[in-house]
Amino acid sequence: MGRPTTKADLLTAAATNYEKLNVLILGLTEKELKVPFDFSDDVKKKEAHWKRDRNLRDVLIHLYEWHQLLLHWVQSNQKGETMPFIPQPYNWKTYGDMNVEFWKKHQRTSLEDAKTMFQKSHAEVIKLAETFSNEELFSKGVYKWVGGSTLGSYFVSVTASHYDWAMKKLRAHRKNCAAI
Repeated sequence: MGRPTTKADLLTAAATNYEKLNVLILGLTEKELKVPFDFSDDVKKKEAHWKRDRNLRDVLIHLYEWHQLLLHWVQSNQKGETMPFIPQPYNWKTYGDMNVEFWKKHQRTSLEDAKTMFQKSHAEVIKLAETFSNEELFSKGVYKWVGGSTLGSYFVSVTASHYDWAMKKLRAHRKNCAAI
């Protein structure tokens, strides 16, 4: 399935990838949960997130914080409080620094709390998505505050696409653990 372009596809993709991610998490062994992520030997993994996230908690907190960005952005703009998706002082060029701040903020968050926070915020994002029509989600120009994209594309990014990202990272970690 390609990137969702309808409300039905968005909800299906988000639910499917959420379920796949949870199945993957449930299947992690004690060793895979205890061994810190280390992708330093893989020259293909150059993006900052490969160095940033050190465990499952970090991945779940990243997903949670991006859910929070979407929820806050949509709710504020719906109330007439115009704000960008990426909060000040960050922007699309510096959001990597924002991600590091999220990481720092949650270094004392437990894995169990991270799981709960992620599950709750996923449900909130889906509930919010369900309040919009297909046209509101996937027609350009419906909301000025969305810019040149569609509102639905943001929902896809923080759910289905981001869950894909998380699964790739967890599978790469699992592969590394098997080699130890």
